[in-house]
Amino acid sequence: MPEAIATEDLRRTYRRSGRDGSDRVALDAVTLQVRPGELFGLLGPNGAGKTTLIKILTTLLLPTSGRAWVDGLDVATQAEAIRPRINMVSGGESSGYGLLTVRENLWLFSQLYGVPTRTARERIDKMLAVVSLADRAGTKVSQLSTGLRQKMNFCRGFITDPKILFLDEPTLGLDVQAARAIRAFVRDWLAEKPDRTLLLTTHYMQEADELCDRVAIIDQGRLLACDTPEGLKRQVRREATFEIDLAPGPQRWEDLAFVPGVVRCTATVDANRSVLRLALDEEPVVGRVVQAIVERGGHILRLRNEAPTLEDVFVRLVGRNLEAGEP
Repeated sequence: MPEAIATEDLRRTYRRSGRDGSDRVALDAVTLQVRPGELFGLLGPNGAGKTTLIKILTTLLLPTSGRAWVDGLDVATQAEAIRPRINMVSGGESSGYGLLTVRENLWLFSQLYGVPTRTARERIDKMLAVVSLADRAGTKVSQLSTGLRQKMNFCRGFITDPKILFLDEPTLGLDVQAARAIRAFVRDWLAEKPDRTLLLTTHYMQEADELCDRVAIIDQGRLLACDTPEGLKRQVRREATFEIDLAPGPQRWEDLAFVPGVVRCTATVDANRSVLRLALDEEPVVGRVVQAIVERGGHILRLRNEAPTLEDVFVRLVGRNLEAGEP
């Protein structure tokens, strides 16, 4: 099987207006592969090149140089063959005809793709139930709030049953309950057919960590890293870190730093407990630490592994968090 999505030295520039006439580089030699059946995440700050990449992959924009393929088809020369196989949902977009109702908008869109009448009605009813929008099916789109319109847009992405789906910030502006329902549906939708593929961009690190099989991090048009969430975390994790809460007692714990494999040990003591923070060469060393504590009469209240988060990885690679503007 061909890769669901592939790019090779993909580059896109925009010409700036002004005296110098210099080009702005939106994508800079991006090469990546997304496997069939994969939920692939794309993370990057605003202006990183995510939307430009999606526009090229959905045949809305031509690359300046390099190549890209979707379902084995070239986006530049085989756009007409790609479009029936894909769909896209962008968070915050104001799509739909305001004079039509929610159901009428979804019906119109299904007919543009040639979905049979009975099938279209079944899918529309199912999707409206998924996002709790069935009671607004007869409401004109012009009367919907931004969040409700975003739910309708999400429905639109699935009623054509695409083989490859692009979700660009699909939970942007949604409440927690709606976002949770959408994430659960996305997982189930991919599980129904193993050859379905989904490319997701999101500003929510937890969402990417929870959903994605692999994640690519992009900044200033360049691909900085691509791996599973756990693989990315291992790249930035130089030491295993643990926090241990102990019952109060007369013992002093700083000398645990001499246990083989312990890099650092700091202790904070108050009337209620002692808190140890340890940096270890590797995770199994914590077994030696626990044994040393027990041998000295310590009583462990809690032990926690302080693993790095996906946001830690992002900050390490990009130099700022996802919401920040400047490094």
